[in-house]
Amino acid sequence: MARYNVTFEPAGVTVQVDPAEYPYGHHGRPGSLLDIALAHGVPIEHTCGGVGACSTCHVIVESGWENLSEAADEELDRVELAPGNTVRSRLACQAVVGGDVTVRVPDWNRNAAKESE
Repeated sequence: MARYNVTFEPAGVTVQVDPAEYPYGHHGRPGSLLDIALAHGVPIEHTCGGVGACSTCHVIVESGWENLSEAADEELDRVELAPGNTVRSRLACQAVVGGDVTVRVPDWNRNAAKESE
C-alpha cells in the first residue's frame, strides 16, 4: 500500500500515513482522520468515543475530498448538527483516509487543555 500525507490545519501538522499500521489507536474507524490525528498528537474532540454518535469531531475538508471514504447517511445526519458545518464537513471518526488530504479543525473543536499538555 502507498503512503500518503494528512495535514491538519490550523496546527500545520502534516503526518505521513502508512495504511499497513492501521489501526493506530482504535479511535473511530481504523484509518479514520480521528485515528490518525490522535496517534500523531493532533487533538480533536470526540465526546462519543469515535463511534459516530455525536458531531464533536467535525472537520472541514480543504483538499483531498476524493481520498476519503464515502459518508454514510448516519454520518451526514450527525454532520448537520455540527456548528459551522459546510458542504465539505465530515466526522473525523468516520472519514477513512485513502490518499493525500488536508482538513481544518474548527476552533471550537480543539481542546485547549489537551493541547497544552
